[in-house]
Amino acid sequence: MAATSKQKLGTWGEEIASEILQKKGYKILARNWRYKRAEVDLIIQNEQFLVFVEVKVRKNVSFGYPEAFVKEKKTQLIRMASEQFQINIGYQGFIRFDIISVEGDPNRFEAVHIEDAF
Repeated sequence: MAATSKQKLGTWGEEIASEILQKKGYKILARNWRYKRAEVDLIIQNEQFLVFVEVKVRKNVSFGYPEAFVKEKKTQLIRMASEQFQINIGYQGFIRFDIISVEGDPNRFEAVHIEDAF
């Protein structure tokens, strides 16, 4: 099945987010990690935190900034998945939930890393 333009945009946004996070020194542990109905776009780690990242991409901000589309239901699903991931790897340290907001297209875009977003 061919990817839709929305899926392609999302995949591109996740690549941008991955590059930004790796430049900041994070190690990417998982991409598109699934647990039941939940999916975590990126799971990353540095010396201090295990971080669960939601990547939101919009072509423009006509209807609002990308991060505004991370609703309560989504944050609940990410939290549920994060608990299972921690159990799976035996992690007992500090965690954080971040959002990478990407607006634009491959020719011209702006990306913002929002730490401790929810």
